[in-house]
Amino acid sequence: MQRGGVVVGLLFLLGSIAALGLLPRARAAAVALRRDATPQPETIVLWPSGAPTLQGANEKEITDPPAPGPGQRVNSIKNVHNPSIEVHLPPPDQSNGTAVLVAPGGGHSMLVWGTEGTDIASWLNNHGIAAVILKYRLAQTPGYHYTVEGEALQDTQRALRIIRSHAREWGIDPGHVGILGFSAGGALAALADIRFDAGKPGSADPIEQQSCRPDFVGLVYAGWAPMDLAVPKDAAPAFLTSAGKDDAFHAKETVEFYNALFAVGVPAELHIYSHGGHGGGIHSRNGAPFGTWHERFLDWMRDLGLLTH
Repeated sequence: MQRGGVVVGLLFLLGSIAALGLLPRARAAAVALRRDATPQPETIVLWPSGAPTLQGANEKEITDPPAPGPGQRVNSIKNVHNPSIEVHLPPPDQSNGTAVLVAPGGGHSMLVWGTEGTDIASWLNNHGIAAVILKYRLAQTPGYHYTVEGEALQDTQRALRIIRSHAREWGIDPGHVGILGFSAGGALAALADIRFDAGKPGSADPIEQQSCRPDFVGLVYAGWAPMDLAVPKDAAPAFLTSAGKDDAFHAKETVEFYNALFAVGVPAELHIYSHGGHGGGIHSRNGAPFGTWHERFLDWMRDLGLLTH
């Protein structure tokens, strides 16, 4: 019998035990079995120990809350020096083979890990999409000289290569690997869309042999300091969204990047809402239309054929 069948059988047995008056112990055991049956996310470091790109790898991250326990929600992360990915896979029988690298925002000083990371992963998993949350190095880390176009982009590209290197193991189509970036993470999504390679076949590292070009890109209230955003004609299709009047800076950046994509013939879809503020991930925004941007994102993915089983 497979693992799922064993769990169902044991839960039935526990129900029978409960009927005999041993309810409290039966409930506790049932909860433990369900927790054990739920796949736990896997964490993979991006760079091997001693890699030249790493600095301060022995420093501790700063999280909110401090020292979170197993399963406890992490709201934010700072002081990232050993970048990694956290892999959230949907149940195999619900997977559509598409994977999304999720890049949380936080002004390059922190990662908004809960609202723009684990919440997004759960939502994507519910739609059969593998979600991989990116913990990248932050350009505003005190005492270090990380840059968006340097270490943060390197981490983003490396994560895309790692996803493709695990495609068979994770049930992913290597041609359906994209990135969804929020705010500062949107800057990384934009850079990933225009600065990529098809892999480095001469590299001794099999991960570096994989392409770091995303197959599709989502930018959500994205923004960046001035940097070169020249768009090649083979950039990936993009979905762009932002609030408007009350998030004018990010709306302006979003429209400008859309225009750059449009000018070279890259398919792109743009949604600028009248209001809705900055941040917030997929929260409802008190009924404002911007609170439904993620439904439009799914429509767009469906239109690209990314949600078919």
